[in-house]
Amino acid sequence: MTTPETLSSPLPADAPDLASEASLVARLQARDAAALEALMRRYNQRLFRVARAILKSDDDAEDAVQEAYLSAWRGIGSFRADARLATWLTRIVINASYARLRSRPSATVVSLDDIPAGTLDAQESPMSPPAEAPDDAAMRAQLRGLLERRIDALPEQFRTVFILRDIEELSVEETAACLAIPDATVRSRAFRARALLRESLARDLDTLTHDAFSFAGARCDRIVAGVLARLAASPGDDGSSSPSSSPSGSRGAHP
Repeated sequence: MTTPETLSSPLPADAPDLASEASLVARLQARDAAALEALMRRYNQRLFRVARAILKSDDDAEDAVQEAYLSAWRGIGSFRADARLATWLTRIVINASYARLRSRPSATVVSLDDIPAGTLDAQESPMSPPAEAPDDAAMRAQLRGLLERRIDALPEQFRTVFILRDIEELSVEETAACLAIPDATVRSRAFRARALLRESLARDLDTLTHDAFSFAGARCDRIVAGVLARLAASPGDDGSSSPSSSPSGSRGAHP
């Protein structure tokens, strides 16, 4: 593998002369190490999400992204100026992810084209973000974990489209170019992915609804203890002894 040249003063990822994609490509083709770092910092999140959607493993996704960057570094000389750099990189990481997936024991790889393009073009209305308490970081983390698990549970061909369209917010055309599938297929898979995700989250919500404002455990004990404490503090307010002050009164034990 060609080693990037070591620069005496590496440029930051957001340096002005790296802002242009054409400039970035030219620097990569010149084996500029600062350009390679800028490339990685610019596209790390997108490529990781795409790899994670396919592999369902953080560790494997990181490895696939690294392999993709190495492949891009080796093949940058063949990059066509009429192509988008982001799309080119996404295709590379998709290929690297599928290669890693096929290397797993007993792995079954589902082709991206195994489902015919449908005609479902219904537009989805973006859901308003739920109101959240300012100090509710733990709850947000739990909800995020639940959402990630439900996304992981989507079939791979739907999951990958969902990541690109709804999380990375790529257009239909960009997603189709990344996955090499028709625009109509992107629309139908995105629609189906959203529907499946809503269904699974609705089931979770139904289960959680039964546990809302739970009264068992510490809350129940606290209410009972509070009532008994108040009765003990004001005996005879109803003409009778409090439960704690006359434990044997209910037995009717009289001389």
